Amino acid sequence: MDLLILTVLHQYVELPYPVAVGIGYAAAFALSFVLNRVLNFRSHAPVGSQTLVYLGVVAVNFAILVGVSSWLETIGVQYQVARVAAGGCEAIFMYCAMRWVVFRGTGERERRVTASP
Repeated sequence: MDLLILTVLHQYVELPYPVAVGIGYAAAFALSFVLNRVLNFRSHAPVGSQTLVYLGVVAVNFAILVGVSSWLETIGVQYQVARVAAGGCEAIFMYCAMRWVVFRGTGERERRVTASP
């Protein structure tokens, strides 16, 4: 979804690269939060506090992503390749942040509930 939005906004709408990356990033991460909360981590914790923590993680990740992908594009790497390369590192960072920061303890609580007699 992120790459599709980036391509449409940068190539066809002709928005500047950092703006297109930002819009694609925001849309993709909103969807990512919902899908990870429901399908991957199956969290039943209050959504408000998780959302605030997630926004902090996304802000840090966004600064790094825009910096790395914009630098790669500036030195001549094709912009979609630059975004995918930065996305590889981003995927590892975001999974770790969601597992150990945003949705921490979710699996442990579920294991305790299912293990109870």
